[in-house]
Amino acid sequence: MKRGTLIILGILVILFFWGCNTYNGLISVDQSVKKVWGNVETNYQRRTDLYSSVIKTIEGSANFEKSTLKEVLEARAKATSVTVNVDDSASLAAYQNAQANLQGSFSRLMAVAEAYPDLKTTKSFQDFQTQIEGTENRINVARQDYNKAVEDYNLKVKSFPRNIFAGLFGYKEKPYYKSDAGSEKAPEIKFDIK
Repeated sequence: MKRGTLIILGILVILFFWGCNTYNGLISVDQSVKKVWGNVETNYQRRTDLYSSVIKTIEGSANFEKSTLKEVLEARAKATSVTVNVDDSASLAAYQNAQANLQGSFSRLMAVAEAYPDLKTTKSFQDFQTQIEGTENRINVARQDYNKAVEDYNLKVKSFPRNIFAGLFGYKEKPYYKSDAGSEKAPEIKFDIK
């Protein structure tokens, strides 16, 4: 009787420590995903800050088209108002959509800015063009790092037998950051050289 009780107690102790180790591992990968997502948001904030700087530069150009500038300001306001929950694919998609709208309206603003030679020659405008390229590269790397962290997390949450503990403790699969719809198609480039 004592031997059977000791064996059962031994098994329970092993299961307890194994469960604790699994739980702590899940917490670790969950926090890693949140940290990496914070890096994504930091890079998007850098881009928003850069956009704000160039908008101020453009606003200083008295004859600049105000409707295009207004569109960028509205898109920036929407992009900064979206809150993301990395556990919810709908909020991640809304954030991604808002960022894509901001980038699209800003691209139109930059196209219009090309028609203003005085603006193009200002040092702050030239500096911005250099910085935005670096920022877009940082954003891309941060999104890749986020997807890698999500992959590590999802593998722990979905693999057996950890999936049993993950389900018990409420850990669910997290969504990946996906490319914008239609981005798999190569852009059409036209040169109107006359």
